[in-house]
Order: sequence, then C-alpha cells, then structure tokens
Amino acid sequence: MARTLMRFTGVGGQGVLLAGEIFASAKIELGGYGMKTATYTSQVRGGPTVVDITLDDDEIFYPYANDGEIDFMLSVAQVSYDLFKGGVSVGGTIVVDPALVKPSEEDKQKWNIVEIPIITIAKEEVGNVITQSVVALAIANDYTSAVDNDKLKEVMLSKVPKKVHEANLKAYELGIKYAQEARVTHVA
Repeated sequence: MARTLMRFTGVGGQGVLLAGEIFASAKIELGGYGMKTATYTSQVRGGPTVVDITLDDDEIFYPYANDGEIDFMLSVAQVSYDLFKGGVSVGGTIVVDPALVKPSEEDKQKWNIVEIPIITIAKEEVGNVITQSVVALAIANDYTSAVDNDKLKEVMLSKVPKKVHEANLKAYELGIKYAQEARVTHVA
C-alpha cells in the first residue's frame, strides 16, 4: 500500500483526535506504521482542531503533510474547514457535514466535495451524538481503504467503554452505509 494521508478537522470535543489515534493504532497492529499529528487551540472545547493521519507499510520519517499532499479530509466545523482545507490535493476528496460546513463554489470546483450528515446520523440514528467520531472513522476508511475494517472496528472498541460498544458498532456500520450511498449518488 502506498502512503495514505488523511486529515480530520472539527472543534475540540468532537472526537477527531480519537479517530486519528484509532487509525494509527490499527495500522500498527497490522504490522505497518501509523502516526497522527494534531493541532488544536488552547480552548478545550469549541476551538479549531485538526489531526493529520499518516499510514504506511514503510517506516514514516516525516509525519507531517505538506500543503497539497492530503488525499482525503473530513470536516465537521466551518472554522476548521476554512483553516485546513488548503492541505488537500487538487481533486482530493473532502467529506463535510452539510449542516455545519458550507464549501464555496470555488471549493467544489477544486475538490471532490461529498456531503454526509455525520452529526445527524450519530444523534438521530445511533441515538448518541458522541458516536460521531466513529461514524466519521467508518466513512474515512470506506473512502480510503486505509486499513482492514475488522481491525479498525476491533481497535475502536478497545478505545471506548464497553457500555457503548453496541452504539459504536451501529455508528460504524451506518458510516459505511452512508459512505457507500454517497459514492453511488455523488458524481465528482
């Protein structure tokens, strides 16, 4: 597998850092290399947050993505989308929650913008808004095929309390379902 570079953006408290940790851990458990680098403000909740995830079969000597290198980004906050979209390669895929992120017409020309209501799925279909990071995790893996789905689910379950395993498994399955539906209905 070639190197996979992903970016998750949101605001503090939305779980983007956890999603990056799960991806990196899953890749390492599969015998590869995974790193996450995070940037966030001193504001604990509500401040712009970004996590870049680098996954590779070969050792990673430089874990930071240069502008224009990221192939996939997922964003659930306008402020973070605006701050960090520049790192995505022209033609790369950006998944946004349409209730929270409004890409410009120029953005839609530059990138493959996919709208999936991540927060609504977590809140209304899973019944727990905290599972939004797991919905996002599944969507990202479906688009990138970065790691084995079973391993990713196993690592995700190891990072969340047992009492929410069922909700998180449901969130993961819904993330895959919505990603696949979006790919069928979305024309880049």
